[in-house]
Amino acid sequence: MAAVEGEDTRLAYRTCPLCEAGCGLEVTLKSEAVHRIRGDMDDVFSHGFICPKGSTLKQLHEDPDWHRRPLVKRDDVFVEVDWVEAFATIEAGLLPIVEEHGRDAVAIYLGNPGAHCLAPMFFNRSLITALGTRNRFSASTVDQRPKEISSALMFGSVTVPVPDLDRTDFIVLLGANPYASNGSLCTAPDFPGRLKRIQERGGKVIVVDPRRSETARDADQHIAIRPGTDAHLLASIGHRLIVEELADPANVAEHCNGLDELDELLAPYCAETVGPICGIEPEEIRQLARDLASAPTAAVYGRIGTCTQEFGTLASWLVDIVNILSGNLDRAGGAMFTKGAVGQPSTKGEPRTGRGFRMGRVTSRVSNTPEAFGEFPVTVLPEEIETPGEGQVRALVTVAGNPVSSNPNSDRLDAALAGLEFMVAIDPYVNETTRHADVILPPPDALQKGHYDMALLNFAVRNVANYSPPVLPLEDGQMDEWQIMLNLAAVFAGEGLNADIEATDEGVAKAFLGSAARDPHGNVFERDVDEMLAMTGNHRGPERLLDISLRTGPYGDGFGIDPEGLTLDKLIANPHGVDLGELRPGRIPDNLRTPSGKIEIVPDKIREDLPRLAESMKRDRQDEIVLVGRRHVRSNNSWMHNVNVLMKGKNRCTMQIHPDDAGRLGISNGSPARVTSRVGEVIIDAELTDGIRPGVISIPHGFGQNMPGVQLRVATEYRGVNTNVLTDEYFRDEISGNIALNGVRVTVQPA
Repeated sequence: MAAVEGEDTRLAYRTCPLCEAGCGLEVTLKSEAVHRIRGDMDDVFSHGFICPKGSTLKQLHEDPDWHRRPLVKRDDVFVEVDWVEAFATIEAGLLPIVEEHGRDAVAIYLGNPGAHCLAPMFFNRSLITALGTRNRFSASTVDQRPKEISSALMFGSVTVPVPDLDRTDFIVLLGANPYASNGSLCTAPDFPGRLKRIQERGGKVIVVDPRRSETARDADQHIAIRPGTDAHLLASIGHRLIVEELADPANVAEHCNGLDELDELLAPYCAETVGPICGIEPEEIRQLARDLASAPTAAVYGRIGTCTQEFGTLASWLVDIVNILSGNLDRAGGAMFTKGAVGQPSTKGEPRTGRGFRMGRVTSRVSNTPEAFGEFPVTVLPEEIETPGEGQVRALVTVAGNPVSSNPNSDRLDAALAGLEFMVAIDPYVNETTRHADVILPPPDALQKGHYDMALLNFAVRNVANYSPPVLPLEDGQMDEWQIMLNLAAVFAGEGLNADIEATDEGVAKAFLGSAARDPHGNVFERDVDEMLAMTGNHRGPERLLDISLRTGPYGDGFGIDPEGLTLDKLIANPHGVDLGELRPGRIPDNLRTPSGKIEIVPDKIREDLPRLAESMKRDRQDEIVLVGRRHVRSNNSWMHNVNVLMKGKNRCTMQIHPDDAGRLGISNGSPARVTSRVGEVIIDAELTDGIRPGVISIPHGFGQNMPGVQLRVATEYRGVNTNVLTDEYFRDEISGNIALNGVRVTVQPA
């Protein structure tokens, strides 16, 4: 922080927490009130870039609907109480359910915003452990779970290659619209600018999308694929690379198991067969494969559109397969591996080997759906609440999540939540989900807590580290987020309201240090835990755990071993961030954590699911209309819809439809249309555009905050519908259980 323009004015710097881009912000305060927010020109990663959302942290801080004190429901009305009463109410309401029905009678749901906050990243585990339930769910199964699984199966941990945007000559983007969303599982401030610079240096950008999205409009080539057929297209590209002898995975070939299987497995996906299925000319597929192989450097990047479909895990796997076959995995300008400062599993333990990844160790009670990463797909949550019997979910804890908005067949989930015996939410708002809660525990807003992108910087297109201290203090009656979580964990564990949270926090820190000291390949092997704990100084809570993670990470000081290494204090002294350098090739094989020490090219789960992909080629896709989602740069899921400056202007929650389909169905531009799926229907204004392929409609997600009891005065006035009224919990990816948001069959007619 620095003083400017007089004693009552100062500057503060922080990283924007609202999406995965990680842009640096410069915050000007006058008399300790936020005056202006703009891009930080000196940020080592974003260099001043900022999207419309970043400047609205002031509006979020001043939002009267963002609660500062706990809420308890009395006679169906929320009233403010103090923290002692809030935790006492939880103890009285939740523990009797646990005592009578067991710990599996309580489920926990972790929302997407938790990935952008230090406290949940470090202390969600404390909540889960104290709760002791196997009924764990998260927003990951409506987003990236297929990519997590495919990467873990291949590389032994969630080691996701990212496109080397700043050096590549050729990029293919599938299911991604970074002009609107700035990327995902690929942290890249100013993603649009980086794509433009590829073109400026003579490279090429290809977008595969059913819509002519904002990104597709500026691309060198737009391929309007039929929704849900990305895996077919990628398999065909892989097949073409093999049959034309264009495949050259030489840089990683010696580190691969099963490369020789691909010839037979991809044989059914010739361009002539796949082209009509994808709605793409066969020669266009062949040429795309040739261009990938002939480009000096190239990368294929698939995102949410490739995950949220019925073949999400196969499509995610095939992205990496095509990068391998084209010789672009783990090389500059290709698909590369970030080395994050806090250290991923791929930087810990013995290089080149590990336990690998297993899933399905337990299955859900009702439909026997397998877990992955200790969580069940959220698609099974309603049936676990609705179905009587031993283990029935009777209570729910949500942490920064709004599953009624974000999850499939939301009307069913909404009805299920209404039948719960007790519900607790860590959330600042009374939204579609938390309106069902008995107790709401509001965390501070983004400007009131420290920030480091624990998860997201592990997927960055450049190795950087950037910590932001709180800009503003807590107000009277507020509790820090990590203290909320540890107090709640104490209640879950039966420790009562007088638990020593400071001792718990210290115990967690010692556990982190102990784990690092037991790693013979780490930088603090056999060091004394108490000595290292003392060296963390006055840091507490997530800041202390961040300091430990940085110091024991791949760039860390090792608690004094390397005086030039990273510590939290060093990041605090460098408010614009620390640049750790461009992504480096040759991470394979040291970053592998498979039992074989090699990339598993065809994991068993993949091999078992491939016949389903082949069988789908027989499906009749003529005359069907399917639904896809879309994003907008002024929106982020359902987070930002209570900010007036972002919501003003024309209606953005419309149904985009091709004029040919509209004419055939009798729908005119701007008129209401009725969209119906197996599970529900919505009425929404039509927007006719030739920017979407025939047979497809598009509705944005995250809208529809107009349910009874929602207390969001801007969002509830906005004319929007929840597209997840239409999505189907049983239309999902077979391996991961991830919801298929794209390719949902619907009927459309005038309303």
